[in-house]
Amino acid sequence: METILVVNSGSSSVKFQVFGTDGVSALERLIKGQVSGIGTMPRLLARDADGKVMIDRTFEAAQVSDVSVAIQAAGAWLREHLNIAPIAVGHRIVHGGPDYDRPIMIDDDVLAVLEKLVCLAPLHQPNNLAPIRSIRARFPDLPQIGCFDTAFHRTHSVLADHYAIPEQYYLDGVRRYGFHGLSYEYIADRLTRVAPDVATKKIVVAHLGSGASMCALSHGRSVDSSMGFTALDGVPMGTRPGQLDPGVVLYLIEQRGMSPAAVQHMLYHDCGLKGLSGISNDVRDLEASDDPRAAFALDYFAYRVGLHAGMLAAALGGIDAFVFTAGIGENSASMRARVGEKLKWLGVDIDPAANAAHAELISRPESRVRVYRIMTDEEMMIARHTLACLLERSLRRSEHGRVA
Repeated sequence: METILVVNSGSSSVKFQVFGTDGVSALERLIKGQVSGIGTMPRLLARDADGKVMIDRTFEAAQVSDVSVAIQAAGAWLREHLNIAPIAVGHRIVHGGPDYDRPIMIDDDVLAVLEKLVCLAPLHQPNNLAPIRSIRARFPDLPQIGCFDTAFHRTHSVLADHYAIPEQYYLDGVRRYGFHGLSYEYIADRLTRVAPDVATKKIVVAHLGSGASMCALSHGRSVDSSMGFTALDGVPMGTRPGQLDPGVVLYLIEQRGMSPAAVQHMLYHDCGLKGLSGISNDVRDLEASDDPRAAFALDYFAYRVGLHAGMLAAALGGIDAFVFTAGIGENSASMRARVGEKLKWLGVDIDPAANAAHAELISRPESRVRVYRIMTDEEMMIARHTLACLLERSLRRSEHGRVA
């Protein structure tokens, strides 16, 4: 069986999965793992498809000091102990800019374009690209496919994409991109099986995790999103503020004397739930706390999710279903209930028992808007795109051979 490696890299961890494939359409998840604690307490942990631990190894901090070394450590284990030599590697890349509206085979030119977008996603893009460079250096002939979180949202209308600034900036790429597209794409596809009668209707999806955003779907396509030019916009997140008056940034620089770099660091690392609570960026910690600041942060999060749900329902001209997904959306019944209270005016009526049981359908039968809890799978989406790119390349080569 041939295999595809999927890499989802962050600043302190590299998540990876291995999928078996028949080379045509079938994909079977074989291994799910990650290297966490990079540069501090590195740990390589991987499980098989049944959840059985295959390796659990710790390293000295200096042994796995950065993302590139982490991917090498995981790759060495896959090759030397499991004899896995993937036919391709698929990568999650947060920002594709205006140029890439679909997955693409990565070469030097593509990599150069993606490097220019680092300033728009400084928390993600450098770490997304580091494994690509590392693998290219060691295995230059191994196909690598970039799958972009922005690509799914390229179906937005020009009205939804624009900011009210001079048009030249839009032409230069300053526009509303939207993010978490791989997650939304998976949910849109999953809905065709979970709820085929509503899958093509008006749906708001809430990808609520440490990074959070929301998306309006119509006929399975993105109509609008809470995030815009960067991954700072929209609903508040673990450490990011969400929607913010740009005048706040000007005030911090001009009146408080903060440098642009200091403001950027604060916006990406010290805001959101962490900034509001002063306790933690993790909803689990806040839900377990009796500190009133924790309760305020949770209430604020639910309030802003409710506001953006109304905005996205307006973009759709109505709403037929609401979907919770990602870490908070999938696992926090309390937060789902909080948000549900904010959405009653839209016709949402959550069933407390179904919600507490983490059921897939969590609304009452009489609820005008159906509410679902659906587990996302960005890695499966990346594997599908990677296989499709390989097949497309094979077809082009075949057609070129016939022409020649």
